[in-house]
Amino acid sequence: MITVHHLQNSRSQRIIWLMEELGVDYDVQIHERDPDTRLAPASYKALHPLGKAPVVRVDGEALAETGAIIEYFVDRHPEKALKPEIGTPARDRYNYWMHAAEGSLMPLLVMSLFFTQMETSPPFFIRPFVKPVTGRVREMYLRPSLKNILEYVEMQLSQSDWFAGDTFTAADIMMSFPMEAAMVRANIGKPCPSCLEWLERVHARPGYKIAVEKGGEQTILT
Repeated sequence: MITVHHLQNSRSQRIIWLMEELGVDYDVQIHERDPDTRLAPASYKALHPLGKAPVVRVDGEALAETGAIIEYFVDRHPEKALKPEIGTPARDRYNYWMHAAEGSLMPLLVMSLFFTQMETSPPFFIRPFVKPVTGRVREMYLRPSLKNILEYVEMQLSQSDWFAGDTFTAADIMMSFPMEAAMVRANIGKPCPSCLEWLERVHARPGYKIAVEKGGEQTILT
C-alpha cells in the first residue's frame, strides 16, 4: 500500500507525478497549509519528525526527502527506464541534476522567498535595516548565483530535450519544482528559451497532467 501525503503547493507534487510515470497503484492524501504561517499543518508533522514535504508511506513505513523517495521507487521499477544505465554519459548527467535540484538551485530560490517575506513584513524594530541588508546580499550573491546556474541549465537544455539527454528520466521530475519556482522567483523568461521549451514538454506529459488533477495546480509561493 502506497500513500503519497501531498502538501499543497510543495515539492510533493513531484512524487504524485512519479507515481503516474511508474504506473503504480497509490493513494493521495492532501494536506492544506496553515493559512497564517503557510507551513505544514500538525497532521503533516505527525507523519515524520521533520514535518517536511514530501512524505510517502509504503506498507506503513514513512519515506521522506524527494530525491530519496524517487530513487527508492525508480530502483524498484527498472523496467520503466527512468534512470540511465551505469557508465553512460546520460547517467552522469542524471546523477548531477538529481542532486543539483535540491543542492544548488532550491537553496537559492528558498533564500529569495525568505528575503521577499522579510522585506514585505519585517518586525517593526528592524524595518529600516532589512532592505539594505537583503538588497546587498541579493546583489553580491543571490542574483549572480541564480544567473550562473540558470545559464548552465539553459546550456544543457539547448543540447538535448531532457536533463539527462534525449530521453525523459527521473532527473526531469526532480528538476521540475525548482524550475517552476525559478519561473516565478528568478524571472527566467526570454534569456532561457530552452528552459521554457523544456517546461512545455513537461507540462505536455500525460502523467504530469494527471498529477496536477490529483494534487491541484501549483501556485509557487512568492
